[in-house]
Amino acid sequence: MARALHVAERGRFTTDPNPRVGCVLVKEGQIIGEGFHEKAGQAHAEINALKNTKVDTTGATAYVTLEPCSHYGKTPPCCDALIGAGIKRLVVAMTDPNPLVSGRGLERCKAAGMEVICDVLRADAEKLNRGFISRMTRNRPFVQSKIAMSLDGRTALANGESKWITSPEARADVHLFRAESSAILTGIGTVLADNPSLNARVNFPVEQPIRVILDSALKMPLDAQIANTTGKILILTCSTNEQKHADLKKSGFYCHVLPEINGRVDLKAALNFLGEQGINNVFVEAGATLNGALLEANLVDEWLIYMASCVLGDKGRGAFSLPEWQSMTDKKNLQWQDVRHIGQDLRFILR
Repeated sequence: MARALHVAERGRFTTDPNPRVGCVLVKEGQIIGEGFHEKAGQAHAEINALKNTKVDTTGATAYVTLEPCSHYGKTPPCCDALIGAGIKRLVVAMTDPNPLVSGRGLERCKAAGMEVICDVLRADAEKLNRGFISRMTRNRPFVQSKIAMSLDGRTALANGESKWITSPEARADVHLFRAESSAILTGIGTVLADNPSLNARVNFPVEQPIRVILDSALKMPLDAQIANTTGKILILTCSTNEQKHADLKKSGFYCHVLPEINGRVDLKAALNFLGEQGINNVFVEAGATLNGALLEANLVDEWLIYMASCVLGDKGRGAFSLPEWQSMTDKKNLQWQDVRHIGQDLRFILR
């Protein structure tokens, strides 16, 4: 199963909106074939594993990181392919959280006389597909927010200058996180201040994530740098100004109106909408206003914080814009998940 999970990782940047799945076939103690799901609409991991073996699969064991599908979608059911190939034992890391599949694939395999074992390295499989699981069980994506800060917790100078706080290695690391995300989310304030591209600049082919801008009053400049990049750009707004909508559409932006709270886009509604669009993982790159609002609403699943060994001083800009709290009981407590060196910087992962 560890090998199957490793194989599944090969689809890390390509499978959206589908889950990342790997399959390893074993017969008489030897691996006879393996495969992974590469792209939505193409063959699933089990089919690729069967194609990649030249040995008779009758009596073999299939190790699959996610329950084989049992329904007709863009491809036929994988459980039927395993049954037809004579697989006699099925080892699965986790059941499929998709209501169309959950449990049905395992039951069909059992009904065909197959021995079925489930929950092998389940935690690893869940981590691999936490975005897909979130969308299927919570109807919204897994949200990860990245912040680059100085040793004294500042994200920019008082005048807004922030290039560059962290090292080239840290910035390259961020591009990998961008590349594996379904969408990159920011606020209009960041667009106006930094004019970013928000694309994944990596040394391998990648389908660019959707860029999502929260722009309550439709202040997006028509000549913003982001408009000159490849990939879809989605503006979520609560403005119904028809002229602005028309102008932005002409410039290649997609706009969608959502409910508002105190004149700003409802963040929960925004995440639910993104889930409806098949977005599994959202990578937030924003300023203190949006990060503060997300933190206060408990809408970020994981914080990715890069800390550089520099000091910007108390006039610099902080990471979170929050109300003034009067008691330590109001503080937000996070849990450490990982700490490591990236270049000259430290990378913290917290939940």
